[in-house]
Parts: sequence; C-alpha cells; structure tokens
Amino acid sequence: MASNKPAPEAPSRFDSDYGTEPGGDLTGNFTGEFTSEPDRGWDEWNPTEESVRPVRGRHRVAKQRNGLARSSTVLGVGVIAAVGAGGMATAQSKPPVSISVPDSIKDNLPDAKSLPGVGALFSDDSEADKTEAAAATAPLTTAGITTAEAEQGTTDAGEALRARILQQAEQQQDAADAEAKAAEEKKAAEKAAAEAKKQQDEAEAKAAAEKKKAEEEAKKKAEALRLAKLAASYAIPTSSYTITSTFGEAGSMWSSGYHTGLDFAAPTGTPIKAIHSGTVKSAGWSGAYGYRTVLELDDGTELWFCHQSSIGVSVGQKVSTGETIGRVGATGNVTGPHLHLEVHTAGGSGIDPMAWLRGKGLNP
Repeated sequence: MASNKPAPEAPSRFDSDYGTEPGGDLTGNFTGEFTSEPDRGWDEWNPTEESVRPVRGRHRVAKQRNGLARSSTVLGVGVIAAVGAGGMATAQSKPPVSISVPDSIKDNLPDAKSLPGVGALFSDDSEADKTEAAAATAPLTTAGITTAEAEQGTTDAGEALRARILQQAEQQQDAADAEAKAAEEKKAAEKAAAEAKKQQDEAEAKAAAEKKKAEEEAKKKAEALRLAKLAASYAIPTSSYTITSTFGEAGSMWSSGYHTGLDFAAPTGTPIKAIHSGTVKSAGWSGAYGYRTVLELDDGTELWFCHQSSIGVSVGQKVSTGETIGRVGATGNVTGPHLHLEVHTAGGSGIDPMAWLRGKGLNP
C-alpha cells in the first residue's frame, strides 16, 4: 500500500563538540543521529503510569519515541574513588556538566514536572532532596579514620594509625612512669616509716633506760636514807677493835666445828655497848662463852655478848642504843681478849652477825 507521505530525506549526522565548562572536568564529542522530516511534525506523546517505568534516584531521563533520550535535568557527575597509601581517600563532588541539545528538539520536549510520578521529584523544598543533597556534599571519611580525626583534617589512614599508636605508646609510658613513681614513693614512705619507728624505738628504749636508772638511783637513795635512820638507832658494839674471826669459819677450836659468831678483838676492859634498844633477857656465866649478856629486841631478835670481863646490867633491864652493858674480856674458851657476838632469830636460829649489822646500816 503506497504512502502519501513524502519519502524521508537521508538522515543527517550532527557532530556536536562540547568542552569542559568552567569548573568541569569532562571533555568529549557527542555524536547523535537525527531523522529530519521537514514536512512532518513530532507526534504528541502522552505517557501514562503503565508506559513510564517507575523512576528512582534524583536524576531521571525521560524516554522518547524512536529511541531518542529526553531530559531537562543535568546529569550529575560520579564520585571518584582513589586508594592511597594510607587507605581510601575522601571522594569529592564535582560540579555538573551541561549537555547541549538542539533547540528544535528541546522546544518539543514536554515539561518534566508534568510527567506522572516525575514532578514530585523536582520539589525544591523536599526534605528528601535536602537530606540527599547534604549526603551528596558531605565528605566521606577515610577508612580507619575517626570522625574526630576527619574534623581535624586528617585524611591519611596510615598517618592516623601512626598517631594513634604514638598516643597509645605515650599513654602506656605515662602509666608506667606513674606506676614507677608510685612504687618509688611507696618505698620511700616505707623507709621513712621504718626510720621513724627505729627512732621511736630508740627513744623509748632510752627513756626506759633513763627511767630504770632513775628508779634505781631513787631506790638506792631511799635505802641509804633508811639505813641512815637505822644507823641512828643502831651502833657498833665496841671501839678500837679488829675483826679476827667471822661467822661460819671451820676449825677444831669450836665445839660445833665452825665459828658461830663474829669476833671483835680489843683490849680487856674496852666498853661494850648495846647495839639497839631492848630488854636484858639474861646476864651471867655461860660455860665456854664465859660471862654473857643476852639482849632481846622488840622483834624477838636476840643479841649475845660473850667473854666479858664484867657485866654492867641485870635481867629485865631496859637499855638504849649505845648504852654500856659490860666490858671486853677473855673469860670462857678463848685465846685472848675479844667480844664474841652472836645473832639469833626469834625462832632461835643463829645467823651471820656481819650481814645483820650491815642490814642495819652498820659496816664493822
């Protein structure tokens, strides 16, 4: 069936060179093939929801009959990813590049906002557009770099890792230094405490020694005072004497086999004094003791004065310290004139006269 339409002219080929606009980085040649029919206009294309594929994304390209692409928007540029020595670098957005379209075609393109399901995408105040735009312009942080490091301008993951390692090393060193300092301070404190304790112990020992010495001195002083008081009430039994025999000496001269008293050798007739105040219990001849006087003290102690040449007191008489009670002689079993003194306890046992006299503050 013959067509009334004129035969189409041979397709003409349009070569359009487009360069990089200021701020762009894309160059190239756009080659398009268009069929020109001067005597025929473009048929009207009314897309429907069924004929239009659902749109996704921000940038959309409307499909035209005969395979010709239409778009009233500018194609965005891709994100350039670069891998550096420190990791993935931040991708930066590039400014858009416009693609020129012949006016004869552009004038016949429908308004993109009038297309079903497409117009909503061009709302300038859409929250989704704002969010997507903010996300598109926000820099991507490099792998291995924290947000804080990205805000500080760090873009090299290797440098960031190195910085973190150095920071950790410094922290560990600071911790080790702090621990060593704490240990040193603890050791110094323990040493100071030990030194303080040593000084305290020495001070306490010195104080205790001084206290003990003071107590001993006070005790000696008190004893000396006591003996002085006793000495005032006790007296040596004779004068101009010499100690010739002491208590406990062994020998055949004594019937018991040992000496039972203390001998004061003195010339015959030397006065014999009462050692302490008491009562005369006996006075007279007593065998081997010769003339003997027994003086009983208030505590029951008996003092025996033997070998007297004469007796100057009688039984029952009260005498005072230092009072003359007889004379030195050589009566009884003797080898020469002397006073034989014996001391007997209240129970009758004989004790050392020298020790007893010294206990009374006397030192014969």
